[in-house]
Amino acid sequence: MVLLNPEVTKYDERSTDFDAKRKKKVAEIHQALNSDPTDVAALRRLAISEGGLLTDEIRRKVWPKLLNVNSSEPPPVPEQNLRQMSKDYQQVLLDVRRSLRRFPPGMPEGQREGLQEELIDIILLVLERNPQLHYYQGYHDIVVTFLLVVGKRLATSLVEKLSTHHVRDFMDPTMDNTKHILNYLMPIIDQVNPELHDFMQSAEVGTIFALSWLITWFGHVLSDFRHVVRLYDFFLACHPLMPIYFAAVIVLYREQEVLDCDCDMASVHHLLSQIPQDLPYETLISRAGDLFVQFPPSELARKAAAHQQAEKTAASTFKDFELVSAQQRPDMVLRQRFRGLLRPEDRTKDVLTKPRTNRFVKLAVMGLTVALGAAALAVVKSALEWAPKFQLQLFP
Repeated sequence: MVLLNPEVTKYDERSTDFDAKRKKKVAEIHQALNSDPTDVAALRRLAISEGGLLTDEIRRKVWPKLLNVNSSEPPPVPEQNLRQMSKDYQQVLLDVRRSLRRFPPGMPEGQREGLQEELIDIILLVLERNPQLHYYQGYHDIVVTFLLVVGKRLATSLVEKLSTHHVRDFMDPTMDNTKHILNYLMPIIDQVNPELHDFMQSAEVGTIFALSWLITWFGHVLSDFRHVVRLYDFFLACHPLMPIYFAAVIVLYREQEVLDCDCDMASVHHLLSQIPQDLPYETLISRAGDLFVQFPPSELARKAAAHQQAEKTAASTFKDFELVSAQQRPDMVLRQRFRGLLRPEDRTKDVLTKPRTNRFVKLAVMGLTVALGAAALAVVKSALEWAPKFQLQLFP
């Protein structure tokens, strides 16, 4: 008689279930890609849901759809002597030379150097074609992610679209709009965990610890490339302000570490600027989606506003970035999915509240995520619905 190890049996069952889910998701992605027209709403949902887009091969097909880029069009052609003509060349060169850790370990030196040359070319070409954009240190961390996933030809077009929409605010001549986006961080934390917010305010830590997270889409601070591209799947499928919500859930996740710190700027800043590498990314993505719906930028704007012009922000340019018809908007599909998980009597209730207590709000967030799992992502709204309203309500 052969006795089966129950732990091995459970592992085999989990492995089989994982493989089945993965195959099902791949099939759904290809079905959405092959639809006529392409089902962009489904691609957004699949990019957001657990595991994201799974492979770089799939990302090469889906990322252009999420950014409304025609991947069959030839890439833009650079002018001759672009490096000699560019005012940014020397700074770009320095930053790219310092980007060794962004390339896969063990990559042959010659191959890596070739990619670094391509990285310089992409950055300078996008800047040359868009003189309203201004280079910032950290931009290369975003560009290199696209280069490594899709290659130079397609990366140029994707980065150009991203630079004129999602990360447009970071490419202004001043940091005013970047600071404005950072100003959303504390109001989000305050809505969910007033105790943590008050502690950070008392420590006068500010938000500068999250600057590199935001302007590089976490590419500069995460060492595992798999985690970086998973977040890019999420951010590309959502509103351009989603990265600041993800930054907030990281801080909220580390609540106890923060509260255990000395209540001074140096201690708290040091802790938060050292981002853990073993974060529960899928859980945090789910919570970021929850918070975006519960506290959309239109409701947080007055707290975050610093006398800036709404028309200069990515939220305003995003209204021209309609990738799909109204029926394909991600919020349409995701909201329907979320409503299907709620009882009718709960659909008009707030999922999160803000009592001035130590833990209750945090537990409400945790409870929603635990109850709905990856399906909590269904509450993510798109700027395609609220961006125009956001512009009107941001300032009186």
